[in-house]
Amino acid sequence: MQKEKPSYLVPFILITSLFFMWGIANNLNGILIPHLRKALELSNMQSTFVDTAVYMAYFLMAIPAGIILRKFGYKKGIIMGLLIFAAGALLFLPAADNRAYSVFLLGLFILGCGLTLLETAANPYATRLGDTEGATARLNLAQSFNGLAVFVGPVIGTLFILSGTEYSKEQMLAMPEADKIAYLTGEAASVKMPYLILGGFLILLAIIFYFIDLPELEEKNETTQKGGIFDTLKYSHVRWAVIAQLFYVGAQVCVTSFFIRMAMTGGGVDEKTAGYYLSLYGLLFMIGRFAGTAIMRFVAPAKLLSLYSVACILLGAAAIFTEGSLVVWALGGLGFFMSIMFPTIFSLGIVGLKEETKPASSLIVMAIIGGAIFPVIMGNIIDRAGDNIQAGYIVPLVCYIFVLYFGLVGHKVKTAN
Repeated sequence: MQKEKPSYLVPFILITSLFFMWGIANNLNGILIPHLRKALELSNMQSTFVDTAVYMAYFLMAIPAGIILRKFGYKKGIIMGLLIFAAGALLFLPAADNRAYSVFLLGLFILGCGLTLLETAANPYATRLGDTEGATARLNLAQSFNGLAVFVGPVIGTLFILSGTEYSKEQMLAMPEADKIAYLTGEAASVKMPYLILGGFLILLAIIFYFIDLPELEEKNETTQKGGIFDTLKYSHVRWAVIAQLFYVGAQVCVTSFFIRMAMTGGGVDEKTAGYYLSLYGLLFMIGRFAGTAIMRFVAPAKLLSLYSVACILLGAAAIFTEGSLVVWALGGLGFFMSIMFPTIFSLGIVGLKEETKPASSLIVMAIIGGAIFPVIMGNIIDRAGDNIQAGYIVPLVCYIFVLYFGLVGHKVKTAN
C-alpha cells in the first residue's frame, strides 16, 4: 500500500504568518527613523542607527541561529525567535518613557536577534513543505505576506506613531522649555501602543506554535555533515547569493529609510501624507511579490531577477535625475521591482545543498547586514551634499548592479572548488 503524502497546509500557514510578523517589524523602521529623529532630536546620521541596530543583530545572530536550529530543530527555534522578538518590542515602553535612544537601540537589536532566528528557520522550511520543483514559487508565496506587511507596517506607523506635527530648528529654539519637553515627550510616547500590541501578539503566537504539531523535516544524512558553517562558501552560487543579498538588502533599506524625507522635500507633502506614500510603496511591493510568484510559472527565476534588476537601475537613475513628484513615483516603482529579490536570491542560493542547507541559509541571512551598512553610507553622502537626499540614491543604484550580476551569472551552480 502506497504511503500517503503528509499534509503541510497548516504548517505552511503558520510559517507564512512569521513572514508577515517580521515584515511588520522591519517596515515600521521607515517610520521610526524620521520619527525618532524628531522626537529625540537626532542628527541624520544618528537616525540611521535604527537600521544599524537591527541589521547588526542579523549579522551577529546568523551563525548562532544556524547552530540553534541544528541542535533544537525548527519548532523550538521558531518559539525562541518569537519570544526574543517580543522582548525587543516590549523594551520600547521604557525607552519611550525615558526618551532614551540607547534603550530604543537595545530593543531594536534584541528584536533583530529574534527576527534572525525566525528567518533562518522559516525561509528554508517554506521551501521544503512540498515538492522540490515548487520550492522557489512556494517561498515567494510565503514572502508575499511579508510584502503585505510592507504595506500594512507604514499604515500602522502613520496612524499611530506619526503626529503630522513638526517644527523647524528655529521654532524649537523659540519654544518655551516646558512646551518643548511636552511636545518631545508626546512624540516619543506615540510608539508605545503599537509595540505593546506587537509584543503581546508575538507571545500569543509562540504559545500557538508550542501546542501545534510542526513536522521537523530533518534532512537525511544530516549527522554526517562535516566542517564549519563557512564551508558552504566553496559553492560559487552560495558566495554570490551572500554578496547579492548584502547589496539587495542595503538597497531596500536605503530606499525605505529616506522615503518619507524624500516625499516631504521632493514631493512637497506633509509628514502624514509622506507616511501614506510609503504605504503606497508597500502596496506596490506586495503586488510585485504576488505578480512575481505567478510570472515564475512561465519565466525562470534567475531571468526574472535579472529583468527586475534592470528596471530598478533605470528607476534608481530616475529618482536621482528627475524632480518633484516624479521622484516619489520612481521610488514607488522600485518597490514593485525589488519585491521578488530577497526570496529569489535566497532560494537560488541554496539550490542542491541538501544537508548543507541550514548553514548556507545562515550565511545568506547574515548578509542582511547590508541594511546596517548602506544607509549609513547614504546618510554620509546626503550630509556631504548639503542635505541633498537625491544625491544619496546613487547607493541603491550601485547595489542593483550586483543583483543583476547574480541573476545573469552568479546564481549558476558549479562544482565546489
